[in-house]
Amino acid sequence: MKKTAVLLAEGFEEIEALTAVDLLRRAQIVCDMVAVEDTDEVAGSHGITVRADCKWSGTDFDGYDGVILPGGLKGTKKLAEDGRVLELVRSFHAEGKLTAAICAGPTVLHKAGLLEGKRAVCHPGAEEQLTGALLSKEPVMADGNILTSRGMGTSIPFALALAEYFCSAERARELARAIVYEREG
Repeated sequence: MKKTAVLLAEGFEEIEALTAVDLLRRAQIVCDMVAVEDTDEVAGSHGITVRADCKWSGTDFDGYDGVILPGGLKGTKKLAEDGRVLELVRSFHAEGKLTAAICAGPTVLHKAGLLEGKRAVCHPGAEEQLTGALLSKEPVMADGNILTSRGMGTSIPFALALAEYFCSAERARELARAIVYEREG
């Protein structure tokens, strides 16, 4: 069974993180919410507090197949300033594991040195920070084991792309139909 981690730092964008968690779990993919700070509960950017499944300090990332970085300006800044996070995304990328980010989250991948010459998308307000990336206006962009998305409004397509990456295009279509995101027929 595939296993992924969503990294939560105070100020994360709730919809981006929780949509990924929800749809991946529906696809039978283990998706742990990992608190980057040493706390059980993490406050999102809009005052919604989430109980993390585990803390960074107690997590063995070797068993994970991917890492997901939600946006949220304050949370993204904390992720980008955390050397452990930068090292984790670098090592996942080097090992061919999924490194995914949405909204301002791709700025963390950029800071880790992963987006030079890679196709990527991010929130329009963060595009200037992704120097060297090949930017697009698509809702979701995949380039090898890097998956990026533009923002809260693209949370469902992003989560479905994650499901497709770990399962199959057919499983992602089944999920889309089940949540009435995609019309039948």
